[in-house]
Amino acid sequence: MRTTITRWVLRLAGAGLLAASAAIHLDLYLTGYRTIPTIGPLFLFQVIAAFALALAIVVVPLIPVTRPAGGAAAATREAVAAAAGAGFAVATLGGYLLTVWVGLFGFREIRTTAGTVAGVLEIGAFAVLATLAVLCAGLTPRLRIPRLAPARRLAGASVAVLTVAAVAVFAGSVATASGGGTAPAAAAGGSALLRTTTIGGVSVLTNASGRTLYWFAPDTPSRSACYGECAAYWPPVTGSPAAGPGVTSSKLGTIRRTDGTIQVTYAGHPLYTYIGDTAPGQASGNNIDLNGGFWYEVPAAG
Repeated sequence: MRTTITRWVLRLAGAGLLAASAAIHLDLYLTGYRTIPTIGPLFLFQVIAAFALALAIVVVPLIPVTRPAGGAAAATREAVAAAAGAGFAVATLGGYLLTVWVGLFGFREIRTTAGTVAGVLEIGAFAVLATLAVLCAGLTPRLRIPRLAPARRLAGASVAVLTVAAVAVFAGSVATASGGGTAPAAAAGGSALLRTTTIGGVSVLTNASGRTLYWFAPDTPSRSACYGECAAYWPPVTGSPAAGPGVTSSKLGTIRRTDGTIQVTYAGHPLYTYIGDTAPGQASGNNIDLNGGFWYEVPAAG
C-alpha cells in the first residue's frame, strides 16, 4: 500500500513538472519563438511531446492488463513511461544549455526568468521520474533476483548523482550566461563605423566587424523600446556614427538611451546587432518576432 501511494505521488509530481515546463515553452512559442526558423518548430515539438509524455505517465498505469503477468507487465510499462519522461526532461535541459553555451540553428539564448524556471522544472522532472522508473523496475518479478539488488541500489544512487551534477552544471551555466541587464556599450564614447554587405541579394548595413545591423518595429526615431533582456539579445550600436562605403552619411543620427549612452540611428531607426549572429554575413535575426516586436535587417538604401 505504501509503495502504491509513493508511486502515485512520484507519478503525479513527475507528470506535473513535465507539463509545467511544456506550458512555459508553449508561452514562449506563442509570444514570438514561433517565428524563429528551426527553433520555432522545435519548441512546438517539445510542447507536444512533453504534454503527451505527462499524459502517458498518468494514464499508462490505469490501463488494464491481462493475467497472470498483469502486475509485472504494469510495472514494466510504468517504468518505461517514467524513463521516457526522465530522458526527455534531461534532453530538453541539454538543448537549453547548448543554446546558452554556443547557440543552436542561429539562435543564442541568454539568462532569462522563463529559461531558469523551465530548467529547474526539467531537473525536478528528471529526478522524480528517474526515481519512479527505478522503483517500478524493482517491482518487476524477474528483476527481484538477489544478485540484482546491488544493481538496483546503484541505479538509485546514479539518479541522485546525475541530479546533483545537472543542478551544478545548470547553476554554473545560468550564473555565467549573459543576463537581462543593460547591454555593454561596446563603442560608447568611440566611433561606430557602419559598412555595407550583401545578404540574399540585398545590400544591408553592418558594423565595423561585419555583423548585420537590425531595426526594431516598436522603436521610434527618438526612442528605443529595447532594454533589459531585450538589449541582451539585441545589443544597441553605440558611439559616434561614421559612414563607410555605401552608407549614406546624411541618414546617420543618434539618440540618448535611458542609461545615458548614445545609440546610433540610420534613416530614423535605432540600430542593434543580434547575439544569434556569430559571424559576418549572417542575418538570423531578420524578420523574427522576439522581445516585443519584429526585427528587420537594415537596408543600405534606408
